[in-house]
Amino acid sequence: MLPHYSLLLLLCVVRLHSPSSALPFEQRGFWDFAMDSMDSGGMMMMMRDEEGSGVDEFQTPDMPTCPFGCHCQLRVVQCSDLGLTEVPKNIPQDTKFLDLQNNRIMELKEDDFKGLTHLYGLSLRNNHISKVHSRTFVPLKHMQKLYFSKNLLTTIPKNLPASLIELRIHENRIKKVAAGAFTGLGSMNCIEMGANPIHNSGFEPGAFKGLKLNYLRISEAKLTGVPKDLPDSLHELHLDHNEIQAIELEDLSRYKNLYRLGLGYNHIRHIENGSMSFLPRLRELHLDNNRLTRVPKGLPDMKYLQVVYLHSNNIDQVGVDDFCPRGFGMKRAFYNGISLFANPVKYWEVQPAAFRCVSNRLSIQFGNYKK
Repeated sequence: MLPHYSLLLLLCVVRLHSPSSALPFEQRGFWDFAMDSMDSGGMMMMMRDEEGSGVDEFQTPDMPTCPFGCHCQLRVVQCSDLGLTEVPKNIPQDTKFLDLQNNRIMELKEDDFKGLTHLYGLSLRNNHISKVHSRTFVPLKHMQKLYFSKNLLTTIPKNLPASLIELRIHENRIKKVAAGAFTGLGSMNCIEMGANPIHNSGFEPGAFKGLKLNYLRISEAKLTGVPKDLPDSLHELHLDHNEIQAIELEDLSRYKNLYRLGLGYNHIRHIENGSMSFLPRLRELHLDNNRLTRVPKGLPDMKYLQVVYLHSNNIDQVGVDDFCPRGFGMKRAFYNGISLFANPVKYWEVQPAAFRCVSNRLSIQFGNYKK
């Protein structure tokens, strides 16, 4: 039987040579939890002098590895803000979410994510990635969220996982979206690709073929008009902060499911009469910070429209039928927000009947116009 002081020394040696003592990141290791979880009775059992000492039964569990400097917990591997120049090795294969944002990674190689078949989300935001191997994402059979913003990509990466639902790839250097760029991504629901220097001509015919998107944002780009052949399944389309100058009759004809349309911060002077008739389900329309001189035609016929942003334009008058239909009961939802401030309209000349289909007077925002 070992004396008590010899047993304590042996426990310290076992702890120093256990795998957790070599973990480089600042978190509680397995043995810390194990030792803390032992109450005084458990410790007494470990140190008892009776026959069958607990030291002989003490086993070192098979602990998963964690990349140097990273923090691994509950199948989440956080390796952000470490100055990494490549994807680290020894990522646990049961990882669900891998955070590699705010590093200096320049390239993704073929085997960087090999074996990570359980990965659900991957963040590569704010790196220097300009090159992606065509088979980099092939092992990621179940990945649904990919955050690739603030990098140096010039094209959409190839062979994205068919399971992908959300792709955020804004603030890159993408100038062209080739035909079939999203082939096989039938589950995709959301794409954020704003702040890329892409013109209308940068979208090849068939670029979005096969997609059933709910949400698409192409803001802060170089668009001069509404892109053609976007997915007709869209519920939200955001084209704000572009160079769009007009909305033509056919521009919105295929987007009958839209309930939110963002066209703010463009150069729109004219919206062709009848353009809005193709959006029977629209609930929210953003046309602020443009160059409109009149309220767009067709708003009274939009039965479900509730929010219209028209502030910061050049609108100088509001007609009695600009917003509301004449017939009773034709509008299914009253307006709860109409913004007209920062326009040269003389609000005291606007007839109260112009807002007869507004829920309450606080829903109308005129404000003061200052040239």
